[in-house]
Amino acid sequence: MLKNGKKKSQKPGKNTSKVEILNISKHGIWLHVKSKEYFLSYEDFPWFKNATVSEICNIKLLHGFHLRWEQLDIDLELESLEHPERYPLKYIPENERKQKKSAA
Repeated sequence: MLKNGKKKSQKPGKNTSKVEILNISKHGIWLHVKSKEYFLSYEDFPWFKNATVSEICNIKLLHGFHLRWEQLDIDLELESLEHPERYPLKYIPENERKQKKSAA
């Protein structure tokens, strides 16, 4: 307590929950980032489909807008999750890329 009888407020701790995996299902992953929820379907984000729970949960939010899964070598910007229409590029599995090249 201070001299005037008021309690001294504690300094807030470091915010460790800016990014959190809420659920991993057979359809995709639910993320909670900066008070918003995002669903990453395996159809749109196939890199996560065969990843382990540990690999998916090892996520970091960098610079306030960059999601990084170090073990999976995956980087996503929040902007691409908030406005996917602005990022029309889709993942094409390697075997499909080879088929398209040989057909051309």
